[in-house]
Amino acid sequence: MSDEHGAQFSSTYGHSIIKTPNMDRLAEMGVTFDANYCNSPLCIPSRASFMTGQYVSTNEIWDNSKPVPVDRLTWPYLLRNEGYDTVLNGKMHLVGPDPLHGFNRQISRDPHIEEPLGHYRWSDGIPQADEPWYGVREADPGVSPMIEADDAMESAALEYLSDPARHEQPWAMCVGFIAPHFPFIVPEKYFDMYYPDNHDMPTLPEGHLDNLPPSAQRLRKMFGLDGDWTDDEVARARAAYFGLCTYLDDKIGRLIDTLEEQGLAENTVIVHTSDHGDMLGEHGLWRKMCFYEQSANVPLQIAWPGKFAAGSRVEEAVSNVDAVATILDLAGIDISKWNLDGQSLVPALNGDTSELNNVAISEHFAHGTDRAMGMVRSGKWKLCYGHGDPVELEVYDLENDPGEFNNLANTPAVAEVQERLLGILLEQWGDPDALTAKIMRDQEDREIVRNVTGVGTFF
Repeated sequence: MSDEHGAQFSSTYGHSIIKTPNMDRLAEMGVTFDANYCNSPLCIPSRASFMTGQYVSTNEIWDNSKPVPVDRLTWPYLLRNEGYDTVLNGKMHLVGPDPLHGFNRQISRDPHIEEPLGHYRWSDGIPQADEPWYGVREADPGVSPMIEADDAMESAALEYLSDPARHEQPWAMCVGFIAPHFPFIVPEKYFDMYYPDNHDMPTLPEGHLDNLPPSAQRLRKMFGLDGDWTDDEVARARAAYFGLCTYLDDKIGRLIDTLEEQGLAENTVIVHTSDHGDMLGEHGLWRKMCFYEQSANVPLQIAWPGKFAAGSRVEEAVSNVDAVATILDLAGIDISKWNLDGQSLVPALNGDTSELNNVAISEHFAHGTDRAMGMVRSGKWKLCYGHGDPVELEVYDLENDPGEFNNLANTPAVAEVQERLLGILLEQWGDPDALTAKIMRDQEDREIVRNVTGVGTFF
């Protein structure tokens, strides 16, 4: 599981510049899902969904300062109950008293869990950044603490895979790399692959920034994303991110190589995904926390050499809760017994997509918004909804408008689609007013804990 890697930023998903030969290799070995989505475009809620197999509105891990209850069932617990050695290697970024949530142990550190995270209340409104976001201007060749952490994760992974014990007991290792998450600092050889002459720039049609939806306007305000960066500063940031994608891809390749060298490949399922993407300047945005494709559409590749419909691609919409159901199904666990929001993709892995519901839901209830936000993707259509007064609504035809520049919401041509997709989201939410009240009550409760203890709920 990588961090902040939008699917489209790879050769595997069609980027003409970024080199990801080992993602391409995984595509040849297994099945690649072209329309896979994170269940929240933010670290902790997304990862909590990935661990529990539940949407954020089900598991109620709303934001980056909300801990997962220590007794919450996760897929590592279920695999461990079946006799698996379950290990966490690197990042899962689940705050609170239990950073493992079912893993037997952690074999390399998670640097992001060491960073205190702020607590936000919608009742306080959207804060205004005092200066442009720092992330763009820090782009550079070099080695950051995050690179050092990723290198340590790779070393721990290769050591774990090389241990003879891997042939004696079923095992499941989750390798949580930080790359390509900012800081946009990458070893020089990767930076030089893309800067100064081998990168592209954000696509910003004339007048587009003046007509952004309210959700994007809020993010620009909160994070200082309307900075006066030069073209060269933007180019360096994008080039560094491109380099981080290739740096990550090289690590994926060495993991696969080691599986093969140790005689483990034929009996190991590889699942590759990310927690969310990065906007990289598209739509005037950086970071994530929105439902544009760069932020919400993430890789999903599942490979088992000699099994599945190797080399195939699935176009139907799926999401990471489906990946969880698939992991459990492949391990022989009866997923009907557990409160999962996803469906198993095993039939699709074997070439039968007829039973896929072709629905992906992503939700955002954290900072950068002042209301419940939800997205539904089905077929070529994407609906984004913000519950409040006034209601915020976007509908995009991703087949004819892949850049998401033409909002078709409330037009006669999409009336039926809009009603259907909004119905899917509201069925998940139940009463959106009650959902909003629950989230805001929880924010207020945690603010009291923060005030009394002085540390908040993230320790």
